[in-house]
Amino acid sequence: MSRPLRADAQANHDRLLEVAARVFARKDAETSVRAIAAEAGVGIGTLYRRFPTREDLIEAVYRNQTEQLCGSVGGLLADNAPTAALRLWMEAFVDYMLTKRGMSEALPAILADRDGLRVHSREALRTALATLLDAGIATGVLRQDADPGDTLMALGGITLISGHEHQRDVASRLILLLIDGLTAARRS
Repeated sequence: MSRPLRADAQANHDRLLEVAARVFARKDAETSVRAIAAEAGVGIGTLYRRFPTREDLIEAVYRNQTEQLCGSVGGLLADNAPTAALRLWMEAFVDYMLTKRGMSEALPAILADRDGLRVHSREALRTALATLLDAGIATGVLRQDADPGDTLMALGGITLISGHEHQRDVASRLILLLIDGLTAARRS
C-alpha cells in the first residue's frame, strides 16, 4: 500500500495531471513530457518520479478525469433538477472525451494492456449515468425504460461526430435531442 503524498508533492501531482489533460486536449498533443513538466512548473525529475513513462502519465490523466466526471454526479443532482443535471453531465462527458484527442494513439493500447482499466472505466461511467437517469425516472421526467448502457452508447456516438467535425456546438445540439428522446412526455 502506498503512503499518502506530502502536501507539496500532492500539489505537484495534481498540477501535472491538470496540465497534461489540457495539453492532451490540444491539437499539438504530441507535446513532450518535458514541456508538460515545464508548463506545470516542476522539474522533469518530479514528473518521472510520479509517472515513469508517457503511458503512465496518460493512464493517470485518464483515470483522474474518469473519477472526476463520475464523482460530479452527486453535486449536479444536489444543485439541479434531474434533466438539467443530466444535460450538464453529458456536456462534461463530451469535454472529457475531447480531452482524449491527444491520447488517441496511446490510449487504446493502454486500455488493452492495463488490467481491467477499460472495464472499470466503462462500468464507472455507466453507474454515474444510471444514477442520473434513475433520478429523472423517479421524478417522472424521464422514460421508465431509459437504459444507461444505450444512453452511454448514444452519447459516445455524439462525441465521435462532434469530435470528427471539430464542432463542439454540434454535440450540445445532439445532447438536447438525446434528452428529448429520454423525456417521459415524448413517450406515449
